Amino acid sequence: MCIENQKVEEKKMDNEGRRVEVASSRFKRVCVFCGSSTGKREAYREAAVELGQELLTGETVGELKAVANMHQRKAEMARLSDCFIALPGGYGTLEELLEVITWAQLGIHDKPVGLLNVDGYYNSLISFIDKAVDDGFIKPSQRHIFVSAPTAKELVQKLEEYEPVHGVLAKAMWEVEQQQQQPQQQQQVGFNTSPTLQTEVAL
Repeated sequence: MCIENQKVEEKKMDNEGRRVEVASSRFKRVCVFCGSSTGKREAYREAAVELGQELLTGETVGELKAVANMHQRKAEMARLSDCFIALPGGYGTLEELLEVITWAQLGIHDKPVGLLNVDGYYNSLISFIDKAVDDGFIKPSQRHIFVSAPTAKELVQKLEEYEPVHGVLAKAMWEVEQQQQQPQQQQQVGFNTSPTLQTEVAL
């Protein structure tokens, strides 16, 4: 889901008693990956609530947008978001998380990616990635495409401080092709990495 970060600006009083807006976050919209269930441990639900409190002020926000398929859904969320956060989850959460990490590795985006590592939930995944680095499947510089933290407050702080350091030479421009669904016509979601090169996923 894509959340409008309501803490982008906050109002404070200046020395003359006037209300002024002060930027408090670099992220306007945050994409949150999570499981369809809350899991068996109360800590997972509490972490989700804590993250919501870090991002929202209490007002109801959101936008409902119809898409043709799952591929377009993920591409739209990625395009509209300023950063990504993964809560504990299952196959779907891992698939979405690793996809945006891979897109960062390929230079499709340079947006921060964070793991909310509640009670060490993602320790095994982090160990696997470290093993892939040690064995030469992932470049050491690309190990830092994502950040992790045990609490929402710490994770949001790390995301705010994040700077791309994974060795991508040039940020690729991407666009999502949205076509109206027509009988016997394939739907495509594409990412442009150059004016002459386009990778497409045909459904």
